[in-house]
Amino acid sequence: MEKEIKNRQHQMNRRAFLSKSSVGVGTAALSSLLGLNFLNKSENGIITPPNGGIKGILNSPHFAPKAKRVIYLFQSGGPSQLELFDYKPTLIKRRGEELPESIRNGQRLTGMTSGQDSFPLAGSIYNFEQHGQNGAWISELLPYTAKIADELCIIKSMHTEAINHDPAITFFQTGSQQPGRPSMGAWLSYGLGSTNENLPAFTVLLSRGTGRKFGQPLYSRLWGNGFLHSLHQGVQFRSGKDPVLYLKDPDGIDRVSRRKMLDKIAELNHKQLEEFGDPEISSRIAQYEMAYKMQMSVPEVMDTAGEPDHIYQMYGPESTQPGTYAANCLLARRLAERGVRFIQLYHMGWDHHDNLPNAVKNQARDIDQASAALVMDLKQRGMLEDTLVIWGGEFGRTNYSQGILTDTNYGRDHHPRCFSIWMAGGGIKPGVVYGETDEFGYNIIENPVHVHDFQATAMHLLGIDHERLTYKYQGRRFRLTDVHGKVVKDILA
Repeated sequence: MEKEIKNRQHQMNRRAFLSKSSVGVGTAALSSLLGLNFLNKSENGIITPPNGGIKGILNSPHFAPKAKRVIYLFQSGGPSQLELFDYKPTLIKRRGEELPESIRNGQRLTGMTSGQDSFPLAGSIYNFEQHGQNGAWISELLPYTAKIADELCIIKSMHTEAINHDPAITFFQTGSQQPGRPSMGAWLSYGLGSTNENLPAFTVLLSRGTGRKFGQPLYSRLWGNGFLHSLHQGVQFRSGKDPVLYLKDPDGIDRVSRRKMLDKIAELNHKQLEEFGDPEISSRIAQYEMAYKMQMSVPEVMDTAGEPDHIYQMYGPESTQPGTYAANCLLARRLAERGVRFIQLYHMGWDHHDNLPNAVKNQARDIDQASAALVMDLKQRGMLEDTLVIWGGEFGRTNYSQGILTDTNYGRDHHPRCFSIWMAGGGIKPGVVYGETDEFGYNIIENPVHVHDFQATAMHLLGIDHERLTYKYQGRRFRLTDVHGKVVKDILA
């Protein structure tokens, strides 16, 4: 008797009490909230698994969207804007001179250069030329990117408060420097849901660059769901025989047996859902069903053998090598074609504290042709107009040399005050260079764009008011842009 009482007390926890006693709350309300089709029954009364993907919390966007999906080409490590997009003749003329204190103005430094007695100015050793109708300055390191200058909006005035990698990347991905918040892709999955029943709303692809092969690592929490339901977390697609871990059935289990097993598990989970009202049970049901569908859809999307030769030539020779940046760009286009909402690529290797001239040359070669090919491939398929493509890292690099400056070699430390990214398609004004830095490439002098401004603008293009997509957690309503951020209207088409 005592054991039975304890079991009953355990069942009547807070979640169970709320789910049983609150009017309008329960299985039906949870199903409606999550956009999952949990209440369909077959003729024999057995509850079937969900017959579709997920529906976002928003019944419809706040306003007409310009973009349906995002491909985010994140360059992990902090690309040097001074070698790629921010041409500074003054640094070349004054090479080796000390950075004026009036320019630095007491900015904090990382531990890697705070002990330096000298901060010699280091202009890029690479040439720049103007490209496109508006004359965007682009480095010789990016010849393919230069050809699509009229498709790009280059923002030279990005800035952030974070000066070290982990908080800086976390800030861009989640809107907070502290871990634990939902990632950008998770927010969009939560808000807008998925348009494909057989693939996740949010997918992740990783590649390692040749600039610094063993540079800063990445963590799965960067594409995590935070405090949102776990069905909104990003699903990592890997190169190799098993693109998604644990997706294959074990030996001895065929597809029919798998289907029967999932039906029975779903039936048990539904009973538990009705008893406890825990939304995570709903998420787990959806994840089991998605995994079953992905057993067919993932091999199909990952198999690029049917792509014509001219597509491989467009993306470059590495596009035939699984796991490379070029191959992942091609996969991103295939995922976009199939309705995946948010496609996140991470390319590691941009953390060039030393040997920068050689390292950045290799790293730029990794991404140049494939990035440009992705934009043009989307355009030729009529998809660029509703696909937002983003290229950029977590911060920039200093205008002075970290370590010894020579005629052929130098390094650059982290620089959060100003750096460059580019955006294309999806309602972005093409052929634009936005923002400006001073002649030393150290401070912004025109049109600053904060990380939260960037996030607010991306959400706006998807039809979302960034101040209205919120989630209540621990007594506070959270959002991607935290407590500020404004849409950069000047770059909207």
